[in-house]
Amino acid sequence: MTLTTVPRYDRDAVDTVGDHAVVVGASMAGLLAGRVLADGFESVTVVEHDSLPDEPTTRRGVPQGDHVHALQEAGRATLEDLFPGYSKELLSAGGLLVDTMSDFQHYEKGGFLADGETRMPMYSATRPLLEQVVRRRLAAVDSVTLRTECRQVDYLTNRDGTAVTGVELRDDGGRDEVAADLVVDATGRTSQTAAWLGDNGYESPPVDEVHIDIAYSTISAERPIGDHRAFFVPPDPPRTRGAGVFPVEDGHWVATFAGVHGDHPPTDPAELRAFAATLPVPELAEIVDEQELTEADVAHYPFPSNRRRRFEALDRFPDGLVVTGDALCSFNPIYGQGMSVAALEALVLHHTLASAEDTGFGLRFFEAVEPIVDVPWSIAVGGDFEFPATTGPKPRGTDLFNRYIARLMRQAHSDWRLREALVRVFMMETPPSTLLRPTTAWRVLKPTRSDVETLSTRPFASGHWGRP
Repeated sequence: MTLTTVPRYDRDAVDTVGDHAVVVGASMAGLLAGRVLADGFESVTVVEHDSLPDEPTTRRGVPQGDHVHALQEAGRATLEDLFPGYSKELLSAGGLLVDTMSDFQHYEKGGFLADGETRMPMYSATRPLLEQVVRRRLAAVDSVTLRTECRQVDYLTNRDGTAVTGVELRDDGGRDEVAADLVVDATGRTSQTAAWLGDNGYESPPVDEVHIDIAYSTISAERPIGDHRAFFVPPDPPRTRGAGVFPVEDGHWVATFAGVHGDHPPTDPAELRAFAATLPVPELAEIVDEQELTEADVAHYPFPSNRRRRFEALDRFPDGLVVTGDALCSFNPIYGQGMSVAALEALVLHHTLASAEDTGFGLRFFEAVEPIVDVPWSIAVGGDFEFPATTGPKPRGTDLFNRYIARLMRQAHSDWRLREALVRVFMMETPPSTLLRPTTAWRVLKPTRSDVETLSTRPFASGHWGRP
């Protein structure tokens, strides 16, 4: 399920369903959950272990915050629905509007994808700015409180343990019990909810883990005025290295270099320049060589595996609790899906609140969000399984679909309509199945000159088929 298949946000669809809700974690997933909960609860508290700065700066709780981030159209459109005027405010704060079909240079399968004849706008900014605009808008909602420098230490439950009734928190003032009709865990990959379930009479959810062993190193460089180019050069077998360079606020480029299966980028600026020079797009090396770096240090982030906790597979789950964001599923960040998946999950939370049923809230949410997660999961792990060293449960049909996508990309070197179809899938506007529509499939599979040349070199074409 994607933006075109999930009903959009409707403020009037949700009645008041409770007095107080608590969100643990002020990640993008937590902030968006807090916004939709504000429609159904008299008050909402978002609890965050970090301090939350007024300025858009990277914080400890978002260790990937320095690296390139993409706000896909599914995420941007949902943010705009939840916070009308978000896109304009992001631009006013310094974000950029780029054209995905021309400014965005995508190199894969041996060439650049063709520039398009239609515009597909994309909003580009650093992760701290993208998050700060959301946080500022959420803080302006009267019923929402952001409680910072505070850690959750436990869930509160009713006597028989069938429902979560709040959270136990700890800050400099000691411990505090906070009652809630609903608690949302948005604490990311380090979430302890799965372990808590096992310790409290429930089964822990099955976990799918696909190991890609990727790491990122990022620098920030000055960007010439008016240069809005972005570059995306993902690792592409047998090449295990890649990069993404995005124009962001304050006249900067953020340049993130990546390597999979242990071929990790260095953390020294001079060595990172040498790493950039090994990539097939010379502009990447030119940016880090010729533009002045705006930070002395290189930010580094290891990501060992895609991880999906399948809460939807459980038969029992406590009422009054929901898990979302990276605590539910985290993907190889190179595909730029995390924030947009969090937005669509918030949309599912909104529609679950709007339903009339009072019990089984968590399981109903997990069942509804499963097809949302299926799409980015299949994209991320499908791409990772192009590398033979990738391990973990492989979705059925991955190898066949990967061969089809590889041919689509090669055809898209000269066919911008194929690029547009692919971009709409990557931006989570449309599902991957749209790439199999007859008109698209014909553009992918129709014979090319290279096909004819290859065919002419085969033995049967020259009359030798079957000869001893």
